[in-house]
Formats: sequence, C-alpha cells, structure tokens
Amino acid sequence: MTESSVHPALWPAPHASGAVDATVTVPGSKSVTNRALVLASLASEPGWLRRPLRSRDTLLMAQALRAMGVGIEETISSSSTVAGEPDGSGEAWRVIPAGLHGPVTVDVGNAGTVMRFLPPVATLADGPVHFDGDPRSYERPLTGVIEGLRALGARIEDDGRGALPLTVHGGGALDGGPVAIDASSSSQFVSALLLSGPRFNQGVEVRHTGSVLPSMPHIRMTVDMLRAVGAQVDEPETGGEPNVWRVSPSALLGRDLTIEPDLSNAQPFLAAALVTGGKVTIPDWPERTTQPGDALREIFTAMGGSCELTERGLTFTGTGRIHGIDVDLGEVGELTPGIAAVAALADSPSTLSGVAHLRLHETDRLAALTKEINELGGDVTETADGLRIRPRPLHGGVFHTYDDHRMATAGAIIGLAVKGVEIENVGTTAKTLPDFPDMWTGMLGV
Repeated sequence: MTESSVHPALWPAPHASGAVDATVTVPGSKSVTNRALVLASLASEPGWLRRPLRSRDTLLMAQALRAMGVGIEETISSSSTVAGEPDGSGEAWRVIPAGLHGPVTVDVGNAGTVMRFLPPVATLADGPVHFDGDPRSYERPLTGVIEGLRALGARIEDDGRGALPLTVHGGGALDGGPVAIDASSSSQFVSALLLSGPRFNQGVEVRHTGSVLPSMPHIRMTVDMLRAVGAQVDEPETGGEPNVWRVSPSALLGRDLTIEPDLSNAQPFLAAALVTGGKVTIPDWPERTTQPGDALREIFTAMGGSCELTERGLTFTGTGRIHGIDVDLGEVGELTPGIAAVAALADSPSTLSGVAHLRLHETDRLAALTKEINELGGDVTETADGLRIRPRPLHGGVFHTYDDHRMATAGAIIGLAVKGVEIENVGTTAKTLPDFPDMWTGMLGV
C-alpha cells in the first residue's frame, strides 16, 4: 500500500510525458483585487470590480469589509446595456461604500493583505474591530502597522505582541500625519497606511527607517491604484524624498476596474514550458503592469527560454535546457519558490539572494524549500538572504507545503520532470488559485 493510498491529502503530481503546448487563462490578481476592494470601500461613490479573483484571501477581504458595513454585491455579468453596469462578461463585484462600524470580528486567515490593510481601515469605523486568524498569522509581523497607527492617533490592544490577535478601537476618524516605521520585514506595512491615508484628516506621510525595503513593485502598485481613484501621492520615484511617501487627504472616486491576470500565479505554467521544452500562452498579459510576476519574462528567459508579448498575451517557449541563475529577488520575493523549483532541475548552480524576508511569509519559505527539495535528493543550502542550489538527480517522494500555496506549485513544477512526487495538501493553492489542480492537469492534457 502506498502512502498516498492511506493519506488522502497527498496529490500525485503529474509527470510530463512530452513538451507542453497549451493556453492557460489565469484568474485575476490577488494583490490588485484586495487593494481594489479596500479603495472601493473607502470611496465616496459606488464602483465596479470586473474579473476579481475569487480565492480564500480575496473572499476573506470581502467578508471583512461587509462585516464593517460595506456593500459588496457579486454578479455574473453578460454583455449588458443597463446603465451603470459593467459591459464585459464574467464575474463582477459592485462595491457600495457605507459608514464603517463595529463591534465586529474579522477573520484574516493567513492573508497578509487582510491582516495588514484592514487595521488602518478599522480606525475609521465607529466601534471596535477585533482581528484574528490562522495560527500562522500570529507569527507574521505586524509591528510596523500597529506602531504606525498608534503614532497617528489610533487606539489598539494587542497585549504587547506586535502581532495578532488584536483589537482596533475605531473612533470614526483618524488624525493621520507623519509617521516613521520599519517596513524591512514587509512592504505591506507601507501599503497599508497609504491605502487608507486619503481618508485620514491630515492624510499620511510614511517614512521607512529600516534596511532595504523588499517587494517595491507592490508599493508601486499601491501608488498607481491610489492615483487611479483620484488620490494625490508623492513618492521617491517621482522626485520625492527617498523612502518617503505622502498621501493628501481627499475623497476617493468609485471606478469601473478590470482586474489584471495574476502574473505570479502564471509562474508554474510558464515554468512548465521551460521544464518540458514546450510552449505556454497566458492570455491578457498586460503590456504595462506593476505586478512582480512580470519579472518572469526576464528571469525565465535567462534560465533558457524565450517569450513573445502580443495583443493575444504572453507566449513562453522552452528549449529543453534549463540554466542556473544568479539573481537578486528582493523586489519579487514571491517568485522564489517557483524559481527554486526550476533551478533544482537546471544544468548549473543557482544563487537566489535578497529574500531573507521570506522567512516571515506564509511559512519560512527558505527553510521549507531547502528541506523539501533536499528530501527529493537535491542539494540546497540556505544563505543569510537566500538559497544556493546545486542541481542533482532528484527522485520521487512527498513534497510538504506547510499550508503555503507557493510551496504546492513549486512541488508540482518538480513533479513535471521527476516521477513519483506527491504534494501534501495541494488544496492550499485555494489561497490565491482555487482551481490549480484542474488547471495543471488540463494544461498537460491529462
């Protein structure tokens, strides 16, 4: 009897019998969807989100905002001529702002965007908002948000933990103004304060005082989305002071926004083309985007493939050979698990650096990748800020996910080239990509 026959949580990762040739439609971006939900909830008028991602993280965000009083109506829209409705097709969410209120308890799950973006929103509620979540959420850093909000005039009870669970005692408004925080453990600390900043009486000026700030594309995403709804934002990249962002107080506009495909969730499918020497097309890949996943075009090309961006989308083609890479992933850390999986199958060593902050993500991703790849016969060592990967012949075995969606997809990538890989709890991909197992087998024609 095999382990998978007595352990129903094990998913046999499909082994590729040849070169992949597929078109894979990737659902909307989690990062964009959750930012859009916050901004639409704080707007002065209703708005629409088209093609939002429906996943655990985004549904937790929507549920929390509804609990605080926001109206979020989910519809399946078809070509429509009704005034005020989206004219596209597919799912759409209508967000109707309202007065925020407590008392209410918010379940953040293990979603960084929910646990960090919503405490600032809760300061604008009339009454207490209690935040709780999965056990791992208690270990994830929140100090920058908590201390930042206190400095801006909020009252927060966390029993000195600097982490969940906590209660924000909303007073219906927040003074705002200048605040200094250390966001070196998560760029979401900066984004959290900026997103609600237009609704603070004095706006907000966020100054990062720590070491290198990770995941800068996500802050650029926040700034772009704020400007799209009418906020005035001064930032370092447009001539502002280094490591300082200013948001002026203002009303926010309700918008009709179509959510981009999640480019980070496209990673395993692009990796499949690289690993199998095949071809995968991702429709609707944006020509311009702030999503970190756009860096895959350059990174996977350097590892042995080629890509073409057309009006149809992005087509990535592998050559059947995978090269190692020496790359700083500090700005795009969420791509590390998939890149590490590909690197373990390469023809030369790789060094992935700039990602010490991954030890504080859904799990300690550096330790998890090292352990799981090595248990399949690999040779991975942790460095101070990343991984060193020396390719070796791999064998089958159980690849544990630690309830981390990107660990699950990393294991699936390895399974394409290595027979007998079984993913423990592939269902954890529902965090951001609910249909991953079916999408994966569909790509392979299984």
